[in-house]
Amino acid sequence: MRMTVIGTGYVGTVHAACMADIGHQVLGIDIDAERIASLSAGRAPIHESGLDELLARTVASGRLRFSTSLAEGAAFARTHFMCVGTPQRPDSKAADLRYVDAVVDGLAPHLRPGSLIVGKSTVPVGTAARLAERLAETAPDTEVAWNPEFLREGSAVQDTMRPERLVVGVTSRHAEAVLRAVYTRMILDGVPFFCTDPATAELVKVAANSFLATKISFINAMAEVCDTAGADASVLARAIGADSRIGPRFLEPGLGFGGSCFPKDIRAFAARAEEIGAGEAVVFLHEVDRINTRQRSRAVDRARRLLGGSFTGRRIAVLGAAFKPGSDDVRDSPALAVAAALHQQGAEVRVHDPQAVDNARAAHPELAYALDIDKACEDADLVLHLTNWPEYQDIDPAALAALVRSPVLLDARNSLDPRSWSAAGWAVHAPGRPRLSSTTPSKAKAAALTGGAS
Repeated sequence: MRMTVIGTGYVGTVHAACMADIGHQVLGIDIDAERIASLSAGRAPIHESGLDELLARTVASGRLRFSTSLAEGAAFARTHFMCVGTPQRPDSKAADLRYVDAVVDGLAPHLRPGSLIVGKSTVPVGTAARLAERLAETAPDTEVAWNPEFLREGSAVQDTMRPERLVVGVTSRHAEAVLRAVYTRMILDGVPFFCTDPATAELVKVAANSFLATKISFINAMAEVCDTAGADASVLARAIGADSRIGPRFLEPGLGFGGSCFPKDIRAFAARAEEIGAGEAVVFLHEVDRINTRQRSRAVDRARRLLGGSFTGRRIAVLGAAFKPGSDDVRDSPALAVAAALHQQGAEVRVHDPQAVDNARAAHPELAYALDIDKACEDADLVLHLTNWPEYQDIDPAALAALVRSPVLLDARNSLDPRSWSAAGWAVHAPGRPRLSSTTPSKAKAAALTGGAS
């Protein structure tokens, strides 16, 4: 099939490359000429496992090419996937749909009869119906369907090629047939295919994200209780996760969620529910959001206490800048938010991340960055673990203890092995877990005992 993918950000680039890889002829479209040039050369604009190879292969095959022209896209195909961003509006918590509207308005004058616009962007319920009305005069033979994406950054290619489910919201058998043809390979492989109305399809995405966000905030709320009660939130999470009705996924107490999806999606969902008169049904989402945001300030407060009440003149190593491992995305990153707050309150902060340093530096140039872990931690008074990169699991705590000024670890992601760090001389702190201390002296204390310089 011929199709366009409009918007070559995270979702659009992955979708375009994957659709080309399964045999479709795909034209990716974006207004960013520099990005289009990079994509046309087979270079991905984002760090995503497997995407560079996939993009290079599909561009070389001729099945995937790129353009900045919506008119060219309308001439090329009748099926158009819309993958533009829907960020939070600057004046409210609602979704900003200006980019969605711009695509529809830009396509409308060029669309051929029988065209289908398929939204993949996360939007407020009712958006597809509103766009159909918008097109009624300018492109009356065009249909609007919705096909939400369920990609996880770090595994987006796999999630597209082998999704857990496909959801399409359509208003005609023709639109359903087109989308079944697009996803024939996945359907034949047994992927569940849910065909429903556009409003339900729109709600599936925000409902899924809201449920997962609620699970994360729930276990972080329990970690706050455990901190006060002297209980262990990690054991608590494993015990309740063993219940088949609950399950262990997303029950890791830590720094909370971030990124370009969960935070703005739950806010936009709550805002839209208010608009349509169902605000009371999702009032809990406001508390989910507050609990999540509070984890960042709690991490800063805990770091301050560990340093005796002040950050002034203290050096802090921050391990992680991306909002999650496997990505270079720093949008609404809890790790970077904590690092910036530490700097603002007087700490000397050095940040390490395996992939996101360039993006982090662009967002927060006031912070210092290190390209290797040892440099980030050299002479640190405190080490903060803020993103769950596998590289940090491989750290030798004994070797690192020799580099820092004081071997104190705040594992805000609650994922490092506390016993191995403690055995190597570290005082280990994590949300919702009892403190593990070591009797091994710090470098400064050891030097003082032996008469050497600290």
